[in-house]
Amino acid sequence: MSTITTKDGTEIYYKDWGEGPIVTFSHGWPLNSDAWDGQMFFLAQNGFRVIAHDRRGHGRSNQATNNNDMNGYADDLAALIEALDLKEVTLVGHSTGGGEVVRYIARHGSSRVKKAVLIAAVPPVMLKSDTNPDGLPMEVFDQIRAGVAGDRSQYYKDLAIAFYGANRPGARVSQGMLDQFWLWSMQAGAKNAYESVKAFSETDFTGDLKQMDVPTLILHGEDDQIVPVKDSSVKAARLIRNAKVIYYPGAPHGITATHQNQINADLLAFIADSRPDSGTATSLFTHLE
Repeated sequence: MSTITTKDGTEIYYKDWGEGPIVTFSHGWPLNSDAWDGQMFFLAQNGFRVIAHDRRGHGRSNQATNNNDMNGYADDLAALIEALDLKEVTLVGHSTGGGEVVRYIARHGSSRVKKAVLIAAVPPVMLKSDTNPDGLPMEVFDQIRAGVAGDRSQYYKDLAIAFYGANRPGARVSQGMLDQFWLWSMQAGAKNAYESVKAFSETDFTGDLKQMDVPTLILHGEDDQIVPVKDSSVKAARLIRNAKVIYYPGAPHGITATHQNQINADLLAFIADSRPDSGTATSLFTHLE
């Protein structure tokens, strides 16, 4: 397997396909880099070098005891970029991975970065508080922790349904899609998955978003039951200078799988310096405001 070793001795698995302009992918919780296969295969066929890693504690990377937080995740991404000497990179992050991308730029700068793409990403902050009254209450995240610490196998099977919107009328979500979510989730270390809940729910990225100084594309499903769009991407778009935004009517959190062709088209258009418009997705920024 291809791995790098971070400063704290954690081995991080990555896969590296194709040749051309470089795109890296940071996955969502509690999955791994395989969740990006649909995008990686497509872009590799279209002349890009695509690289994705398993976050520490997830997939084939070491189940590290420490640094299971956003700073640790961003530092691991930095270690990968530096080890492979990547330049002019487009950073793509889904959900928790979107937070990882934002924190990387805020923490390590954008000297190696050309563009950024945030897909159903968690910033600015998910947790409800006096300063974020529209967020989700702590009870929601305590229930997630209880699921991971308890019968996590069944918990992940149940979570997959909302993740892909399989509980919506008319939804077309295959059993295979649900099964792969369970498989990937079960590869995450229980301790790592548990500690990551705090990282993706309580980290405040408000200041980080204001530091985003590269062209940024935001993609989000309007029917996201995991990271509600009005509490995340709509707010993030106001904080990132000149962000381009596409919202997908009726789309769920797992949009990279359920709307793979649309995401791929919009992603390709953006990183190829074209206007991100697949002809099927619509920008509803004013509506969601």
